[in-house]
Amino acid sequence: MDGRSPPPASPGYPAITATRKTGEEPIIAGDGAAAGLRLADFWAWSASDLLSNATRGILAEYLVAAALGLADGVRAEWDAYDLRTREKTKVEVKSAAYLQTWYHRELSKIRFGIRPTRAWDAATNLLDDVARIQADVYVFCVLKHQEKASVNPLDLRQWEFHVLHANVLRERAPAQRSISLVGVLALGATTVRYEELASAVKAVASSAATTSFDAVAPGASDPRLDPSD
Repeated sequence: MDGRSPPPASPGYPAITATRKTGEEPIIAGDGAAAGLRLADFWAWSASDLLSNATRGILAEYLVAAALGLADGVRAEWDAYDLRTREKTKVEVKSAAYLQTWYHRELSKIRFGIRPTRAWDAATNLLDDVARIQADVYVFCVLKHQEKASVNPLDLRQWEFHVLHANVLRERAPAQRSISLVGVLALGATTVRYEELASAVKAVASSAATTSFDAVAPGASDPRLDPSD
């Protein structure tokens, strides 16, 4: 020791590390006894609409985590990126679907949010000063099924996955807030089935892939990646 006193503890409330639940945990009544309700009852009530944008997005993230062998923990909702593989690859998961729970006259257009973000640190509750693309690899998940009578987000055959190195977005779409499926494919994303996803993420992560497009001026967006239709 150099004789200096340790810094004082930071004031405030430290971050809580969530623990994985089983669903059997009871909901406690006002007298401290079990209320006859379980956590699984809440899950069934709150998350059964798998076609809703929010729940479908979490399901897609879970599917990618499971494919990569990362689904044995607890989802971190506000991390700068969605997943981190055992090889330290940072993965961002995006999802979209042609069908929604509500009535719609036409199939939904497939678009994904890709805007740069300011990373947030849960331990300090501070944001980075600079917005940037945080991940190394993007996985764009599409619930491709187009018949409402038979759509089932739990059927992996109804999904397809498009894997893209984040450097491609940094170089070719640095200022875009969103991108269409056409744009993702134009960038050269690798399209795979669920069973091929883990190997595709590993292969793309090991590659500093770029597209064959002409260079785009810094801060600009390539209109070819964001068609109006």
